[in-house]
Order: sequence, then C-alpha cells, then structure tokens
Amino acid sequence: MKAGFVFILFIIVAVACNQISANKQNRSIESKSNLAIACPSDSKLNIAAIEQITGMKGVEKNGEYKITVPQNDLTIVVDGFKIIPAMGLGSWAAFTPCGDSAMVMGDIIVTETDLKPVQQEVIRQGFAVTAIHNHFVRNRPNVMYMHIDKSADVQTLSKGVKAIFDKVKEVRGGDPKATPADSVANSLNIKMLDSIVGSRGELSKGVYKYTIGRPDVQLKEHGKPVSSFMGFNTWAAWQGSPEKAAVCGDFTMLENEVEPVIRALVQNGIEVVAVHNHMVHEEPRTFFLHYWGTGNAQTLAKGLRQALDNTGKTSAMH
Repeated sequence: MKAGFVFILFIIVAVACNQISANKQNRSIESKSNLAIACPSDSKLNIAAIEQITGMKGVEKNGEYKITVPQNDLTIVVDGFKIIPAMGLGSWAAFTPCGDSAMVMGDIIVTETDLKPVQQEVIRQGFAVTAIHNHFVRNRPNVMYMHIDKSADVQTLSKGVKAIFDKVKEVRGGDPKATPADSVANSLNIKMLDSIVGSRGELSKGVYKYTIGRPDVQLKEHGKPVSSFMGFNTWAAWQGSPEKAAVCGDFTMLENEVEPVIRALVQNGIEVVAVHNHMVHEEPRTFFLHYWGTGNAQTLAKGLRQALDNTGKTSAMH
C-alpha cells in the first residue's frame, strides 16, 4: 500500500516537472519568434499619408513619426503645483516603419468620463490596450494613461489613430489642444540640476525636462525595435523654486533594477506612485514607474541621481 502510494506520487511529480519544462520551452520558442522579425533597414513611413489621414502634424525623428496632443483643456493641480503638458500631460501616438507595414505605440490621457468610450473606440479600431495606470496621486481631476499598440499598414493605423483622438474630442466637447497653453513659474538653478543629474534638459513653458535613453538595451515589441522616441526612456520634469520644487517622471527599468530604483527614490523622499508595464510582448522584460517629489530641489536631484545610478544608463539624450 505504502509502496503504491510512493509510486503514484512519483508519477505525479514527474508529470508536473515535464509540464513545467514544456511551458518554459514554449515561452522560449515564443520569445525567439518575437525576436525573429527583422525590419529592413530601408523601411520608410509615408508621413504625407499619416498627416493627410489624421489631419494632424507631428514630428519626425530617425525615420519614426510622433503625433502629440497637449491636454491644454485639463486644469490639474497636485500638492499646489499646476500640471501642464510639459509635466507629462500630453497624449501621443508614434509610428515606426517595418517593411510594408508599421507599428503604432501610444499613450492616451483619459478622464474618468473619457475612459469607457475612448477604450471602446480603441478596441473598435483593432488596437490592443497594453496598460492603464495613473501618473499622479492627489490630482484633481483624476486622469489615467492608456497605452495602445497595433501593427498594420500605414493607412489603417492612421485611420485608427484619428478615430481615437476624435473620440476624445467628442466626449470632451472640444479639441484638447485648442485651449491656450498654460505655463508655470520656474526659478530653479538649472546648472546645479544638470551637474547633479549628469545631463542637460529642455525648458518649455517653465518646465525643465530631462529625457534619458537606454541605448544599453535593444528593446523590441512584437520583435520590432522600440526607441526612446517611441516611449522607451526615463524622464524627469521640474518646476518651482530651489526651496520649493516639484519633480515628476517615469523610470524605465529591467527586472533587476526595479527594487533598487524604488528604494533609492523612497529613501530620498520621492513618492513612487505607480509601477507597471507599458507593453506586453516586449523583449527583454521591462517595467516602468512614475514618481512625484516636492521640496528642496538639490535634495530631490540627489535622490533622482541615486536612482539613475541603479539603471544601465545615466547620461541624457539632450
């Protein structure tokens, strides 16, 4: 009786181990298949078609094209600081070419009222929703960020992008970018920030923003390359004064960087307000976090630098 029980237990364990091994092998095969796509180096976007179909102008960089819609119609305040588009309040959709097709990745800002109808339009247009998350806490009104993803021909993608942005206009009762752009006060010591962070930023409407790439990581989504221009970057946006500053942003991290980056930020008084994915078929596995800090600018900058030192790249693109 006892020997029979042991034999049955052995069989169960053996089957379970074989199943685990098979699952790992399948994931490995799937991963390799994702990486198998190689976009021709001469791939080009039909930018004229994108502009004509969407009715929107964007920016081209290294053969990719991004349309950005500042959410000027939203008046958002966090801890007494006004959040304007330069602080991360801009929806965008970016096109990258791959042979005869292209891939669009985007981040659509929605209010609690917008979410359901815009989400339905995203699905109606055949896009995948790959993430929905917050960037801030204690923000009024509350906004969420919805990441989208689709591969198809440029005409199909452009029609879908237009429909999604049009749905936002319809629900809001107007074009978000039609409202005059706002600005914020900034008396920060920019040279001091640059020396601590170890890079240079760009000033827009009173917000000083760093954009930091990860050239050490060759990220791919569905086997297609994802550049810093397509959203694979770490950024930090500043406003305020030397003694009363605000900084917010996004860290992009490999899995072994998540814990030390969070620890460095939290130990330096910077709140980590969200940790999540932006993609679902990416290689290598990548995580993103959003943070918010207020207080002495020098102290915040040193905390940010400590967190950057726990990632693979600490020098900026700008």
